[in-house]
Amino acid sequence: MNIRKIRFIEPGNPPYRPSLKNLYVYDKYIRTPSVGLLTLATIAKREVYDTYMYSESISKIKWDDVLDADIVFIGIFTFSANRGYELAEYIRKHSKAKVVMGGLHASMNYPEAVNYCDYVLLGEGDESVIELICALRDGKPLDFPGLAYLENGKCVTTGQREPPHDIDTIPDRNLLYRYKKMAGHNTIWGQVHASRGCPHNCDYCALVRHFGRKVRTRSVENVLEDIRSCIKFHDEGHHRLFKLLWITDDNFFADREWAISVLKAIIDSDIDYHFTIQARYEVGFDDEMLELLKKAGFEELALGIEFLEDTAFEQYHKKSTYQEILRSVKNIQSHGMRTRGLFIVGADNHEIGVGKRLAEFVIENNIQGVLIQSMYFVPGTPVYDTHKDKLIDNDWSKCIGNVVHYPEKISPYDLQKEIITASRMIYSRKRLLDAILHKRGSERLLFVGEYFWQKSVRADLKKELPRLKAACEKKGIPIKNP
Repeated sequence: MNIRKIRFIEPGNPPYRPSLKNLYVYDKYIRTPSVGLLTLATIAKREVYDTYMYSESISKIKWDDVLDADIVFIGIFTFSANRGYELAEYIRKHSKAKVVMGGLHASMNYPEAVNYCDYVLLGEGDESVIELICALRDGKPLDFPGLAYLENGKCVTTGQREPPHDIDTIPDRNLLYRYKKMAGHNTIWGQVHASRGCPHNCDYCALVRHFGRKVRTRSVENVLEDIRSCIKFHDEGHHRLFKLLWITDDNFFADREWAISVLKAIIDSDIDYHFTIQARYEVGFDDEMLELLKKAGFEELALGIEFLEDTAFEQYHKKSTYQEILRSVKNIQSHGMRTRGLFIVGADNHEIGVGKRLAEFVIENNIQGVLIQSMYFVPGTPVYDTHKDKLIDNDWSKCIGNVVHYPEKISPYDLQKEIITASRMIYSRKRLLDAILHKRGSERLLFVGEYFWQKSVRADLKKELPRLKAACEKKGIPIKNP
């Protein structure tokens, strides 16, 4: 097979089903193209020079360019799976390109994904992407691990492959169409992914199942080079009001010695920038780490708080307690950094009032901002296996914060309204005015931006209420807060 041209596509998640040529974005304000898929495109370009990428969080797809490719790789998360399948079917119908799907959802749910493409890459594709390109080009057997495909109508897999240990690839951000032009936008943050894997085993976490529990890190020098490259890409030729780089690791602090080495290297370098990072609550007990984070330019930590009830922590095997979360938040703030809360509602013990309690916790403890999502269920996770019979349907596009299942003690409709209530309380007009009058610098800008973002989020959540009401009526589930 002659392979002269390769294209990568990151699908968006449209709220409706328009034509394929429309512009989609994940979010009306914050746009974050996939670092992982861009990394794979960078690796593929080493083998095939004419390699390029499109992300629907950044731009429209140029179909005349894509349909002329020999291989098209499509990376999907659960929320973008439906759109990814739609794109794959369109490409197979209108071109001769081999369509390859990968990413977290396709990898963990390959028996489904394989029906929409020629091949599915399982797990991380740093090594298998090159093996697939070479095998197709040279006409060799597709017998290397990490591949799934249909053979005589049946799903065949060559088995999972070992995760790559060499992950020192710096993604070439110039390979993403229109990314440089859009990089000056204040809501497009630079991203660097420095490590993979997490040693914990929370039932709802798909990333542990995808990347594994063994933590793998990039070299300190490579991380610093990537940070410099990312800052230059986003700032050169642009005049952004808010300059922030997001370290996107799932658990940056899992390898403590390495994390300290990275932070010290940033401090000792000429890098003078603002950073944000997500973290488990345990980092709030590590005073040395917190001091280094502050010195390195980290302004806030996004804590995966998830729940506020010890029973929920226990049920989903998250090693945490309410009191530990509270103590962590206070200690992080005492070191001069903000805390952001990442929350999940829809645990089996959640009832009417969960939204109000969440909002009161955020306000009383001066949490800077929140991301509130209903429990979602990625195939391949323990929580999917225990709750798949409770799913309302298999419309993956709803897995962007909406309620997608029948909880134990609250109706899906009421739970959706609890999320809306929490958002409205946290981002009230009174708190907006207080932020404008009393907060400073980036803290003020962030709250104002999030106030309008949350208004948009609530509008989208409200649009789903009729669907959830119908789901309740179908099951005969009473609604307490119509």
